[in-house]
Amino acid sequence: MAFLQVNFFSEVLEMASTLNVILPERTHRQIGLQGRASDGPHPTLYLLHGLSDDHTIWCRRTSIERYVAPLGLAVVMPNVHRSFYTDMHSGGRYWTYVSEEVPEVARSFFRLSAAREDNFVAGLSMGGYGAFKLALRQPEKWGAAASLSGALDLANRPCEERIHDDFVRIFGTHKRLVDSPDNLLRLIDEAEMTGRVLPRLWACCGRDDFLLPDNRRFIAHAHKCGVPVEYVENEGAHDWGYWDTHIQTALKWMLASGAEA
Repeated sequence: MAFLQVNFFSEVLEMASTLNVILPERTHRQIGLQGRASDGPHPTLYLLHGLSDDHTIWCRRTSIERYVAPLGLAVVMPNVHRSFYTDMHSGGRYWTYVSEEVPEVARSFFRLSAAREDNFVAGLSMGGYGAFKLALRQPEKWGAAASLSGALDLANRPCEERIHDDFVRIFGTHKRLVDSPDNLLRLIDEAEMTGRVLPRLWACCGRDDFLLPDNRRFIAHAHKCGVPVEYVENEGAHDWGYWDTHIQTALKWMLASGAEA
């Protein structure tokens, strides 16, 4: 695998930005790795971080580089700070950044596939929310999406004091969030009403995770609306041990779903 850091000026955010990127590489000489790469444009996973982290965290806290080496999968990891992957009420246009500019920039630097069946998105916590928002708002662009311990029902979640100021900067008011395309449950309702063909969706959450009620509400609402989401609920908490384990499951599921598409 090749690990690279891309520094560029974001026209959307009007500031310097950085992407961390893992590229497939054919190799048998890296200890513990057996790399695989396709001849054509690489299938790509956009891997999203949580609220208190950044674009470096998946490589620092998990073995994601080792997990994707035999899969021939590129990984793009953007930094959206504490934005919830949203065009903020008072702040940067991070939804536009991650949904439009990041894929465009990544593909301008590297040989990455733009085909729907070759593009996947996953994330943890805030990143799980971001992954499902991308899948539900841009279903034509994604083959599959995975949420690990995602914050999937912000509209019905009590706003904790520690993130109250963030919430106001990002969403403005609770009513604005509920009535906006930043509300995942509203996006599920729209998918039911319009009959849009969605990417395959997969979610997991540990039984000791404080976001477990959010996941259960989202899954129940999706199933009520006839939107299929594969859901795994198991032992675990909101921590890197859980995510390091279950990103491996998510990778196998995403690539299997891509093969079926």
